[in-house]
Amino acid sequence: MSSRKDVLLAVIVLGAIFAFVLIFSLLVGKGTSTSGDSAFGGNRVGVIDVIGPIYDSREWVKQIDDFRSNSSIAAMVIRIDSPGGGVAASQELFYAIRRARDAKPVIISMGGVAASGGYYAALGGDFVFANPGTTTGSIGVILQLLQYYELMEKIGIDSDVIKTGKFKDTGSPFRDIDRQERQYLEGYAEDAYEQFVEDVAENREMDPSDVRTLADGRIFTGRQALESGLVDSLGDQWAAIQYAGELGGIQGEPRTIKPPKKQKLIDLLMEEVSTSIGNQIDGRPLFQYRWEPGGTP
Repeated sequence: MSSRKDVLLAVIVLGAIFAFVLIFSLLVGKGTSTSGDSAFGGNRVGVIDVIGPIYDSREWVKQIDDFRSNSSIAAMVIRIDSPGGGVAASQELFYAIRRARDAKPVIISMGGVAASGGYYAALGGDFVFANPGTTTGSIGVILQLLQYYELMEKIGIDSDVIKTGKFKDTGSPFRDIDRQERQYLEGYAEDAYEQFVEDVAENREMDPSDVRTLADGRIFTGRQALESGLVDSLGDQWAAIQYAGELGGIQGEPRTIKPPKKQKLIDLLMEEVSTSIGNQIDGRPLFQYRWEPGGTP
């Protein structure tokens, strides 16, 4: 009889532990909060890392949108450590961050590099922290064309193109571009540049003419960026989290939460690099908001 009671007691205890673990996992997985001790209904700061070149922003956008709608998250910190990347991908990230700031405070924390498209994305936040030695700025557009027609001629390979318009194969690696095509591409890049300038002016509350004096591709340290009005304060990620907690109405030390890891960092970096290289190999003009160390701005 005693052994049966022991077994029954053990089953009850194990069942209670299992139930506790299950309920706890569901609460954490759904991001629900039982305390609701902030003005925004949550008690945590969501931290999202945007690390590496920006050529496919979909995963980061999804993370930002998920945190935006998560009621247990009172504020967000977007950690940016990126030299930028594709024009449209950088803009998509900027729009996602801007959407989030309409729902809750969003603070930007710049790491070692937040330049060009990385800086563009940072414009979406409510407040921007940079480290004194952060590399940022590089406001501008770069277009890289890979051309290997001379090599193909040497090895006896030719290319024949049938097209419906003069500019249909502009930027092809199989031939050089002519004067009209160069003017056409310069106009394309100029429009992308103006979009960058307009968003800097609007989100930093600066006159467009003042932005243009800074938007010549040059990079700035975090301290120089603060003096130029491109960021709001100097501070590390800890300072950004503390400020996010304050704006989110969190009492005491903020608790943080990050999105679940779905891929290893090296996989994400290789995916971004392969996208960039692939775009160049197949001959597509690659317009970028990207800082190129040692290259043209």
